[in-house]
Amino acid sequence: MFNEEKFVEEAVEKLKSAVKGKAIIAVSGGVDSSVAAKLGSMALGENLVAVYVDTGLMRKNESKEVEALFKKMPLKFVKVEAADRFLQALKGVVDPEKKRKIIGELFIKIFEEVAKKEKAEYLIQGTIAPDWIESGGGLRDTIKSHHNVGGLPMKMKLKIVEPLRDLYKDEVRKLAKYLGLKVAERQPFPGPGLAIRIIGEVTKEKLDIVREACHIVEEEIEKEVEKGMEKPWQYFAVLLPIKSVGVHGDKRAYGYTIAIRSVDSIDAMTASFTHLPYSLLERIATRITNEIKGVNRVVYDITNKPPATIEWE
Repeated sequence: MFNEEKFVEEAVEKLKSAVKGKAIIAVSGGVDSSVAAKLGSMALGENLVAVYVDTGLMRKNESKEVEALFKKMPLKFVKVEAADRFLQALKGVVDPEKKRKIIGELFIKIFEEVAKKEKAEYLIQGTIAPDWIESGGGLRDTIKSHHNVGGLPMKMKLKIVEPLRDLYKDEVRKLAKYLGLKVAERQPFPGPGLAIRIIGEVTKEKLDIVREACHIVEEEIEKEVEKGMEKPWQYFAVLLPIKSVGVHGDKRAYGYTIAIRSVDSIDAMTASFTHLPYSLLERIATRITNEIKGVNRVVYDITNKPPATIEWE
C-alpha cells in the first residue's frame, strides 16, 4: 500500500543526501514536475531554482498558468523564452523519435546554460516509471523515447536526480493531493508538447491549428465534466498529415484532418478510449471546423492502449 507521508519523508532525505550544493529543476506545470519541485523545495530551499522553458510547443495560455503556479512556491523561478530555437531545431524533421531526441537535447542545453549562470551542478527531473519503461533499455523494447530519458544526450554536464523515478501516475497524483498541489488532477501533457501532436513536420501554421484544436477539445469536455460527466484521464487533438476534400459554404475546400483522442487510465501503462457522448463529439467537430481555418474534417480515435499508445507519436 502506497504511503504518501512515508514517501515524502524518505524522498526529502534522499534529495538532501544526493544534492551537494545547488540544483535546478525542470518544471512544466504538470503533476510530475510540480510534485518533484515541491519535494525539492522542501529539501533544498533556496538552493533550488525552478526553470520553465517556453518552447512555443505549449497549449493555449499554458505559459502564463505555469508562471503563476511556481511563483507561489518558495523557490526561485526562471522562465526561458526559446520558441524560435525549438522551431528552428525541428525544421524539416518528420520522424517522431528524432523529434523527441532533438527536443530532449535542446532542453538539456538550455538547462546547462541556466545552471552555469546559477552555479548549479544538479538537474532534478519529474521522471516517473512509464517514462523509462517505454524509453527502452536492457531487455525492454523502445516504444518511444521520452524526452527526459531516451531524449537525453550521451554526454551531460549536469548530474540527474529523479525522486519520482519508481512511481506510477496514480501514485504521483496521490502525492500531489497530500502536498496540497492544485495540479493533482491536471491531465497529462507530454514533455515534447504539441510537437508530437503534429504528425510530420512541425511548423508555426500547424502549431497554431493544433493548439486551438486542443483548446476546443479541453474546453468542451470540461464543460461536460462540470455537468456531471466523469472526467477522462487525458483528452486532446492531433493534427494528421493528410488533407481531404470538403465543402465550405458552396465552395470546394481542401483542408487538414483533426483526430480527437480521449482515454481512461489509472497508471498510463494501459488505457481504454473514452465513450464520449455523440452530442459532445458533434459539438467539438462543429467548433473545430467552424473556428479553425484550414480544417474541414474531424475523426475520433477509438483505439485502446495497447495496441496504440496514448499519444500518437
